[in-house]
Amino acid sequence: ELKEGRFRLDIRIFLQWVVRHWNRLPRDVGHHCPSLAPSLEAFKVRLDRALSNLI
Repeated sequence: ELKEGRFRLDIRIFLQWVVRHWNRLPRDVGHHCPSLAPSLEAFKVRLDRALSNLI
C-alpha cells in the first residue's frame, strides 16, 4: 500500500540526491548538460570516467 505523503517525500529526496551529485560532476563531462557534449558517446565516456573516480 502506498501512502501519498510518503511517496511524494521519497521523490523529493531522490531528486535532491540526484541534483546534488550531478552538480558535483567535473565540468568536462559536458558542462553539466548532455546536450552540450560533442556527442552522446563522448558524454557517456566522460561520465563513466568521472563516476569511476568516485569508487
